[in-house]
Amino acid sequence: MTTLFNRVIPCLLLQDGGLVKTVRFGKPRYVGDPINAVRIFNDKFVDELIFLDIMASRTGAEPDYDLIARIAGECFMPLCYGGGIRTLQQARRLIACGVEKIAVNSSAIDRPQLLTELSQELGASSVVAAIDVKRDWLGRERVYHPGRRRVSGLDPAQHARACVAAGAGEVFINNVDRDGRYSGLDTDLIGRIAAAVSVPVIASGGAASLGDLRSAVDAGASAAAAGSIFVFYGPHRAVLINYPDYAAIRQVFQS
Repeated sequence: MTTLFNRVIPCLLLQDGGLVKTVRFGKPRYVGDPINAVRIFNDKFVDELIFLDIMASRTGAEPDYDLIARIAGECFMPLCYGGGIRTLQQARRLIACGVEKIAVNSSAIDRPQLLTELSQELGASSVVAAIDVKRDWLGRERVYHPGRRRVSGLDPAQHARACVAAGAGEVFINNVDRDGRYSGLDTDLIGRIAAAVSVPVIASGGAASLGDLRSAVDAGASAAAAGSIFVFYGPHRAVLINYPDYAAIRQVFQS
């Protein structure tokens, strides 16, 4: 099978050991068991998986290493994990569990030196700077701090450049205001981030179709990620873990 240059990545959210899906980072809805989801995605030959624990940074909890090891043990594709990572020791333990990439979000804001430590130990290709973006009360796009659940004063493009300078080999950008809304990705934001950094950019937040993911790539992203379209199906958004077949993805991304 010929591999597409642009990755199409399910981004799955963990809370209390289960999979959930949010809308604008709120109202988490239970959508299933992560192990079962991984097995389905294995059968679909998914490019990569991203798992993010949405509570770890808020509560200061350690990553759920036992769950992550079980997920990694089932994964036949590269696995990226983020959530609650504050130290190099935690990252080492996650790598030992079978995780290939470490995503850092809150700590990249609070202590960017962690990106340097991770990059020096694991290599830049294993370090992902995850950046959430939300508009402030003045309508300006700013970096959102998920641990504190508030907008910071950081400009997203400047923060992305700083993260890459610190050691990140990839940037994951997510628009909070579009999360779970099926309103399409923020192509203007994606374009600014892609122009600001020299590393691959994964774009997420708001996809309603493969066409929306293609628009992210056209805007400059190297890969596109989504949650809702891979865990819901149909107009009533019934829970169904799904992923399009390779021919459908190829038709959209190579047309």
